[in-house]
Amino acid sequence: MFGHGANRALFLVLVVFSAAFSGCFGETDNSGLNSERDIIVNPEILSGGVFQPVTITAKADLSVYVPYLILNEENGFVQNSTVIDLKSGDSIQLNMLAPPRTDTGIILLGEYGREIWPVRSIDESWKTWFERRGYDASDNPAIQRVEAMNSSLNTVDYTNVTADPVSVIKLSIERQMAAAFSESEGGRHSMGLVDGRTVFNYINIMSDETVDLADPADGAVGYLDRWAGQGNLAYEDAAQYLITTLEGFGLEVIVQRFVYDSLMTGAQNPEAYNVCGYRFGQVDPNKWMVFGAHFDIAPPVNGGMLDPHLFGRTYGTRVGAYDNTAGTSMVLTVAEAMAAYNTRNTMVFCLWSGEEGGKRGSDFWTDYWVKEDNPDVEVTNYVNLDMAGVNWPGGGGAPCGEGHGGGDGNCDPQPQIDPDGYPKDEEVWPMRVYIGPSLDHDVMNQPGMVGLAMWIGSDAIGVEEQMSPLLGDGYDAATWKVDDWLAKDRPEIIVYEDTTARSDHATFQDNLGTVTMGFGGLVDGYWCYHQTCDTVDEMIDWMDTTGKDYGEERSGTSNLVDALDTITWWATYSFFHLDEQPIRNAYL
Repeated sequence: MFGHGANRALFLVLVVFSAAFSGCFGETDNSGLNSERDIIVNPEILSGGVFQPVTITAKADLSVYVPYLILNEENGFVQNSTVIDLKSGDSIQLNMLAPPRTDTGIILLGEYGREIWPVRSIDESWKTWFERRGYDASDNPAIQRVEAMNSSLNTVDYTNVTADPVSVIKLSIERQMAAAFSESEGGRHSMGLVDGRTVFNYINIMSDETVDLADPADGAVGYLDRWAGQGNLAYEDAAQYLITTLEGFGLEVIVQRFVYDSLMTGAQNPEAYNVCGYRFGQVDPNKWMVFGAHFDIAPPVNGGMLDPHLFGRTYGTRVGAYDNTAGTSMVLTVAEAMAAYNTRNTMVFCLWSGEEGGKRGSDFWTDYWVKEDNPDVEVTNYVNLDMAGVNWPGGGGAPCGEGHGGGDGNCDPQPQIDPDGYPKDEEVWPMRVYIGPSLDHDVMNQPGMVGLAMWIGSDAIGVEEQMSPLLGDGYDAATWKVDDWLAKDRPEIIVYEDTTARSDHATFQDNLGTVTMGFGGLVDGYWCYHQTCDTVDEMIDWMDTTGKDYGEERSGTSNLVDALDTITWWATYSFFHLDEQPIRNAYL
């Protein structure tokens, strides 16, 4: 639904920072249409998070606007929304993806042949729009129908006009739970096209510390000791696991090894070893959408194998469950799901090496594999997963107490608010959605990508109440994020343009000028960041909110799976949207 033209970008900027519409409006008969009398939708209760057949039957001449992702059976592509004309007695069946993390869906009704339709604000859900009677308003933002060219289903695009009232049918959405998992085990988010429990399972597989004396690589069942560099058997072992897994999804796997010489000494430095799975596009295979995470972990330095709970923080880890097995597991989960779908552009799922040593893997991939070996390729967008999951809806009250940071009070070496981050105690830590490139902290430079993130988050992801965009207008460049965060009453999920990039998304911005979106949780504020205690158990403990004075009473596993589910779905929706309409760098 989001394009990259100047008008759309301006529209998004205005909508993001405008006050939400409020109040109730007068009733309208909308030319006599009545949702209960003139239309039948089957099923009445949709299954959240899966594509499913939805039949719409008209009992009067009318048009319907379906504002959800739809798998177009004619061309095999997923598209955002459609408008359909129906004569009385006509029916149509759509393969529709019901939002995975909300309980309410809507379908809009208008007069036959209607072209202009109201649409929600990007910072509100369709549920909120319905409850405030947005369908009765005459000053909604609007979309217009775009006639189909090579398919049977019309698409939509934004228009600068406003839309007249419509009639609405409200639908219920229920997400199923896998029978194998209880609520405390993450069952609430265990089903769907993608789901947090699958991500959690991958993290457990790769982070399994059970001793395996027959494994010469790392002596463990899982894939530990993934320190980037030549000659590391554990790293090679993990790469083979990723290759096999991606090939099992039906993707074409292409790997690259890069070495470089020191400019200072001339000595050969450790290699970068990337593993990427490709599903080539049906329309424009030279346009690549890349979804990536680094799979190397922080190497041991200065006694890094010492337990920080006993000896204090040093550097290095064997497991790296949070940094960055979590991101790696999300890439695998999304790749497994998306491999089954045709796309207009090429999908690339990459696991980078050498991020901890300076983003070497993604740097060489963009500079040599793309720019030199594939000069006709345009990387349209990049989605980054790095350190995701230790954030909302858990994570408050750490690192002191309950086993964190030694288990005693007053153990936080920096109890004050970090000017470069967020409070470390008592508050639930925010999840971050970071976008770039951006050169100015007080200006929205990539409104299209910010708008897309807000649009997806407010409805499909179900976090409109927790989410807020951050902007540094009026704040000092060094502290603007925390300043605006505090001014907005500490939202649990923040969407912002980052002027500093510390992960692989920086490579795509710098080398290719690609607009990027990334997802993450804590960085330096997490006690076990780059420590031996970066384990699954630590993540679970951190996210536990039982017996706490914040959040809902949920187990650590339940909250962790919830957080993983949130980010994985956000990334998946982004891919579907960006395949239909890539968002280019506004600077270019």
